[in-house]
Amino acid sequence: MNTVEKLELMEEDVPPRMAEEQRIQDDVPWGIRIAAAWSWRVIIILLFAGVLIWLLSHISLLLIPLLVAALLATLLRPLHNLFVKWKFPRVVAAITTLLVLIGFVAGLLWLVGQQLVEGFADMASQVTAGLFELVTLAEETAAGFGIELSTDQINQGLEEGLTYLQDNSETILGGAMAIGSTAGNIVVGGILALFTLIFFLADGRKIWDFLVFFAPGKHRPAIHGAGRRGWTALGSYMRVQVFVAAVDAVGIGIGAALLGVPLALPVAVLVFLGSFIPIVGAVVTGAVAVILALVANGLGNALLMVGVVLLVQQIESNILQPIVMGKAVRLHPLAVILAVTAGTTLLGIVGALFAVPVLAFVTRAARYLVKEEWRGDPEAKEMEKLEKEEAIKRAAQKEVHEAEEQASLANITRRLKETIPGLDPEKRGFGRRGDAPEGHLTRTETHTAAGTRPHPDADHAGEDHGQAGPARHDSRHDSRHDDEGGRA
Repeated sequence: MNTVEKLELMEEDVPPRMAEEQRIQDDVPWGIRIAAAWSWRVIIILLFAGVLIWLLSHISLLLIPLLVAALLATLLRPLHNLFVKWKFPRVVAAITTLLVLIGFVAGLLWLVGQQLVEGFADMASQVTAGLFELVTLAEETAAGFGIELSTDQINQGLEEGLTYLQDNSETILGGAMAIGSTAGNIVVGGILALFTLIFFLADGRKIWDFLVFFAPGKHRPAIHGAGRRGWTALGSYMRVQVFVAAVDAVGIGIGAALLGVPLALPVAVLVFLGSFIPIVGAVVTGAVAVILALVANGLGNALLMVGVVLLVQQIESNILQPIVMGKAVRLHPLAVILAVTAGTTLLGIVGALFAVPVLAFVTRAARYLVKEEWRGDPEAKEMEKLEKEEAIKRAAQKEVHEAEEQASLANITRRLKETIPGLDPEKRGFGRRGDAPEGHLTRTETHTAAGTRPHPDADHAGEDHGQAGPARHDSRHDSRHDDEGGRA
């Protein structure tokens, strides 16, 4: 039989339904089958991610303080280690680090408050003059396009705006109350973040070991190494981002001060905070300096301020991001922009703040797992060795425990057999009816040996009275047998 005939016979043996499915698979191209197989898996992943994001959005009051505490812990870890090196207990070192942070923020806010109080008093006349200049500029620009725009029309527009605000005062009041509720949530979240920060600094390693404990034993070294690498990348990102934010704040603040823009220090602080949103943060907060320059000093000064902001932004994008940030976390600028956009779309300003740090952590941890770096990681190897030793120890303890249980069960069984001899098949003290103890003859054997016949009611008497019945009957029969022997 040749090969063709064998194939024909195999096709004849295939059930019709399987043959039909095979023909359908043969008709569908291989690429489409692969795409379909990937599609339903991607859909499941997206659904899971959507449910996860929905859950996270409903526990934001708990999640955001934890993320803030984690970021601050990575940033303040060197200072905490310094206090520990100075023989501070870990909890005391954590509290001291927190007090240093609170003192720095309080001092900065005091300086900003002083600048705001003094700046608003000096800026009132500048703002008034700037507004008149803007009105004049608007009239001249409108006249250049053939549009008549007078001061009365501008005043009328302002009056309409005030009327609109008065008519919608309830809506505005509701918004103000919502802002007040948000402010309350911010206060509660801030307290929770500071409280959590103490434990992250003092017992961060213990908390991480507790979380890793829930992973399967054979995967713990890899998960531990990935988390450690991600945490290191997150700390590097935070320290580099603080440096970049400081450069942005100093650059824009010095530019605003040189151009005579009011509130230069508050603007610098605002730029510093906004720069934690990479690439776009410094531009958005720098726009505040441009607006202040436009209102206080006119259009020419505002254009110069725009030039300062763009110059600082170019330094950040072309020098600081590739050289400093790239070595720390290795994130492409496009990935950063997409992460910030996605975070803003999903969770607003909070998503914009935490998108890049989370991306940095996940990217480094994923690279560690994909490249199987734990196989050459000394700490992971040591942890794997300890896991194996623990597994051997647990197996030995399990064997000892099972042996103890078996010994205990055997001891209990022995005591029961000693207490109730009938439970022991090797002893016949309380055996079944008809089973006489060893060394004793049964009733039938006794009569057979004596050459006599048993009494016809003996069996019934034995059934009614248990083991004692036959014994009594045997006694009476033996007495009778002795009397007959004597008479004989």
